[in-house]
Amino acid sequence: MPQKAPNSYHVVQPGEPHPQGWNVPPVNDLRSAIELLKTLPGQYIETDCEVDPHAELAGVYRHVGAGGTVMRPTRIGPAMTFNAIKGFPESRVLVGLMASRERVSHLLGAPVRELGIQMAQARRNVTPPVVIENKDAPCQEVVYRASDEGFDLRKILPAPTNTEEDAGPFFCLGLVLGSDPDDRDNVDVTIHRLCVQGKDELSIFFAPGRHIDAFRQKAEAAGKPLAVSINMGLDPAIYIGAEFEAPTTPFGFDELCVAGGLRGRPVELVECLTVPQRAIAQAEIIIEGEILPDVRVEEDQHTKTGKAMPEFPGYTGDANPSLPVIKVTAITTRRNPILQTLVGPGEEHVSLAGIPTEASIHLECEQAIPGLVKNVYAHSSGGGKFLAIIQVKKRGDGDDGLTRQAALIALAVYRELKNVILVDEDVDLFDSDDVLWAMQTRYSGDMDTICVPGVAGHVLDPSQTPFYDPRVTAKGTTTKTIFDCTVPFHLKEHFIRAQFKDVDPSLWAPSLFPKKEEQV
Repeated sequence: MPQKAPNSYHVVQPGEPHPQGWNVPPVNDLRSAIELLKTLPGQYIETDCEVDPHAELAGVYRHVGAGGTVMRPTRIGPAMTFNAIKGFPESRVLVGLMASRERVSHLLGAPVRELGIQMAQARRNVTPPVVIENKDAPCQEVVYRASDEGFDLRKILPAPTNTEEDAGPFFCLGLVLGSDPDDRDNVDVTIHRLCVQGKDELSIFFAPGRHIDAFRQKAEAAGKPLAVSINMGLDPAIYIGAEFEAPTTPFGFDELCVAGGLRGRPVELVECLTVPQRAIAQAEIIIEGEILPDVRVEEDQHTKTGKAMPEFPGYTGDANPSLPVIKVTAITTRRNPILQTLVGPGEEHVSLAGIPTEASIHLECEQAIPGLVKNVYAHSSGGGKFLAIIQVKKRGDGDDGLTRQAALIALAVYRELKNVILVDEDVDLFDSDDVLWAMQTRYSGDMDTICVPGVAGHVLDPSQTPFYDPRVTAKGTTTKTIFDCTVPFHLKEHFIRAQFKDVDPSLWAPSLFPKKEEQV
């Protein structure tokens, strides 16, 4: 499959040593990811207690480990597999695989604080996917065809609801793979909101600007369906790599190349059985189908709740009155498959969206202003999308202006970003208390706030609506704000933090501070 990345990026060939020399963990699918987590204390649990996929499963995990913008009480906790799903005796559901930055660190093989930097390096060193024979694809061990008598996806797969007012059951981690109707090698993979609407129908929600939606519109204009595969239960590198957005991954760039770059080996694809499309061969579950031209449904047509599902900002979104329909043609699975899902506003979304956000900002800032930006954190309170903390190290008076330029670059490279907080190198950007300390002692509201009004943001932010702000003429428009909490370079000597003696605390408190060789 041709790789359409810019020429400035290196394509890693099969068998070539990983260019970064990373210690890549032994993970190539969901099951190997789970096996790795089983070896790490506190990162994975299972339960054989029966759970109802309707609201109850998410209600349980809200307490166990959802985190993110979920209404308190919640916390960061282990991934959890439910082995007994009410009404689905042969099914298992995994939630929260990526709902912890520490867990993602183990799964991707990079330090917790360098995950965005690792993703940026993977974007520079891509590995294109390869196509394998159907007989070698685990995702096609079990096949259900829509033409089979009694086919009903509602009885085959236990799609959960997050709350009791959801529009219906949703597949929340369905990675949709589609391609240009005129060029199968022009591929896009994106996670979308997929609501079960019938025995062989799903509705699909497209946020504005998604490349796969451009493919759909092109096919629809020609009066043709768009063949897609919905891939669930994957190597986490595939999910996270797929969350890059333009301009970091421009139109025509296959995001599966990033997962290949992370692993140093290609993602394996296989031809679907019932539609002219490919699927991820190591997936637990594949739904094959076509997005129908000129067909629309109300998202909550069966429940009439007026609500869709809880979204990453922490609110339950409104049901969409007119969404495209996917006609399901087949379901293929591994034997004893694991359905993977997430809690909509949870920390898992922060990992999925936030780490690629960090990588995108770091990439572009390093290209534009080499050496200034030390690190980036897409904060949990913004779901990995709305708030970025950018850490800089100023080298001279000119860097005062370049620091603010870095924030403008961040807003330009990631359209959905709303607020940027700038901090110095002596501030821990991953510690919200430290960031707020910088705001209290290195920031003056009238002098250090830059507002950029009337800019495109994200339609799921309830403050980005004419109802909230009468100046806004279209949903998803907002004022973006830069909070410069850095010290002007010429005043650095007056803002030196109290310096404590550097000691090894493990000598006095070994249970709290194990020696490095004892740490996981």
